[in-house]
Amino acid sequence: MLKQYETVFIATPVLSEAQMKEAVAKYTGLITADGGEIVYEEDWGLRKLAYPIQKKTTGFYHLIQFKANPEFITKFEIQYKRDERIIRFLTVALDKDAEAYAERRRSKLSGSAPAAQPAEAASQEATTNE
Repeated sequence: MLKQYETVFIATPVLSEAQMKEAVAKYTGLITADGGEIVYEEDWGLRKLAYPIQKKTTGFYHLIQFKANPEFITKFEIQYKRDERIIRFLTVALDKDAEAYAERRRSKLSGSAPAAQPAEAASQEATTNE
C-alpha cells in the first residue's frame, strides 16, 4: 500500500542550475524506480538559512510530495545522507488532514478553486455573511 510523503531537502548553494536539476532528477527517479508516484514538486530556490550549516548561510530548497511504500523511505534517506550536495533533508508521512491541506495549497498556488470546502470553513463563511 502506498502512503503519501513529503520531503524537503536543502542543497549546497555552490551548485549550478544544471547540477541542481540533476540532483532533483536523481531523487524523483529514485521514487519512480521503486514504484512510487510523484504527486507534486516545488522549487523554492536559493534561500537564507536560519543558522549556518557546514559554514554555508544559504541553500537551494526543493519540495517533493510523493506516494511510496513505507519500506522505501529508509533507502531514500540513505541516499540523501550519501549525497554531498545535500546539507539537510526532512521526510514526513502525511496523514489525511495534511493531505487535504497539501491539496488546498496546491490548488491555491495553481490558481484554481479547491475541490471541496471543509465543513468548518463553509459554516464560518455562512455566519460571517449574515
